[in-house]
Amino acid sequence: MTLTPVPRLAVIVVAAGSGTRLRGGAPKAFVGLGTRSILHRCLLGVFAGPLAQVVVVVPEGYEGDALTDARDAAGPAADLLTVVTGGATRQQSVSAGVAALWADVAVVLVHDAARALTPPAVFERVAAAVDAGAAAVIPTLPVVDTIKRVDADGRVVGGVDRSELAAAQTPQGFRRAVLEEALSGAETDHTDDAAAVAAAGHAVVTVAGDEASFKITTAPDLERARSMMQGAPAASAPPTPRDLLPRVGIGTDVHGFGGEGTLWLAGLEWPGEQALSGHSDGDAVAHAIVDALLAAAGLGDIGTHFGTDRPEFAGAHAEAFLAHTVGLLAAAGWRVGNVSVQVQANRPRFAARRVEAEQALSQALGGAAVSVSATTTDGLGFTGRTEGVAAFATALVVPA
Repeated sequence: MTLTPVPRLAVIVVAAGSGTRLRGGAPKAFVGLGTRSILHRCLLGVFAGPLAQVVVVVPEGYEGDALTDARDAAGPAADLLTVVTGGATRQQSVSAGVAALWADVAVVLVHDAARALTPPAVFERVAAAVDAGAAAVIPTLPVVDTIKRVDADGRVVGGVDRSELAAAQTPQGFRRAVLEEALSGAETDHTDDAAAVAAAGHAVVTVAGDEASFKITTAPDLERARSMMQGAPAASAPPTPRDLLPRVGIGTDVHGFGGEGTLWLAGLEWPGEQALSGHSDGDAVAHAIVDALLAAAGLGDIGTHFGTDRPEFAGAHAEAFLAHTVGLLAAAGWRVGNVSVQVQANRPRFAARRVEAEQALSQALGGAAVSVSATTTDGLGFTGRTEGVAAFATALVVPA
């Protein structure tokens, strides 16, 4: 067996963040992007860059998931891979990564897994600048927006000369000894690695960043990344047969009665029935289908894309939810195969409108086959007491 040469360069990929603003149902790096995770997509770019030891820093309990994604992305370079557990802060996580470096490593790049689409050329530029003698290097982009200083009351108090500003990205590169010294001597917790190095008295220089190296922080950022990936070539090998197989997801949703207006369920209006409560129209059937489809495609869950921070979906009906979900799937390279959903409720009675519900849901999903069934719980639980509706969906998605 031929072993990969021991490199002088290491890339620490920080993937230990919780991702609370992304609301993806998992730590940010493990939210779906394409057919895999944000971390997997990030590592494709890392392993396509300069030869390096790659240290992936993840939250406690996610070491196994990270190792699976990282080995797949690394391919034949898997012997360059190390996965370690991070700390409560970014600085602690970076320190954990530094502690795992091999003795021969002299140059260290620290990269955010959330900058999943960073091109390999950025890694090459940063590493080359450190090799040329810089102690610390960061990739940056010019600030193009007009920047204002604003007081606590929201009043503009002055302008800022943007010619002196730059937007910092990652990977940030350092001579190993410089980074180790800065981290060990830091008196405060820095959220930026270059800031810790600058505080230790070292000069930080810049190289050109890349527009694709934006940080995935919110749900719109994630949708932007998925849109950019649509039709883009992967940074490593072509998809394997496993990546081209159909995938199955499950979804559930419950809503209690007590909303205003008319009941909307399974994409239909039910005159005379009590409405369900919810941010939108409370359509538990449609919402369960959305969750099942997103789960099958590895795209997070309904809260990621339709949360209360998305006012355009307040009061929206099934058609809006399902059509938007079809678009998300298409951007990630999937289409709906078929959907099966079961409703558990005493009311409304589905028998007379089951076919109508199937047709409405199918139309909203672009013509995909949908089957709907309904049952009761023999008086048990909140649905048995007629307090609300529960729905359980299974969805099949296939490569587009």
